[in-house]
Amino acid sequence: MEDFILLMHDDTTSPPAPELWDAYFADLAGQGVFEGGSAIGQGEVFRKGLPPGSPSPHLTGFIRVRAANLREAARLLVGNPVYECGGTVEIRALPRD
Repeated sequence: MEDFILLMHDDTTSPPAPELWDAYFADLAGQGVFEGGSAIGQGEVFRKGLPPGSPSPHLTGFIRVRAANLREAARLLVGNPVYECGGTVEIRALPRD
């Protein structure tokens, strides 16, 4: 199994109802793939010696999951409130170095 992070963007076409999150987290936990997550608040960008870029204004939260591969991680989008409400969810592998 590999680790993946699902990055939720703030571009839904309709706001997800809070109870959708409870059901989605329960489903992931029931599958044994949920590794945690959180909303993402405001922050700053830092860069040593050069002017920093801007923080991404679109990220609103993340969920960490375990899956066999990227294709299996993408299957975990079923029921994700952001995805189901027309929003973007970016999936990234979390390689172990």
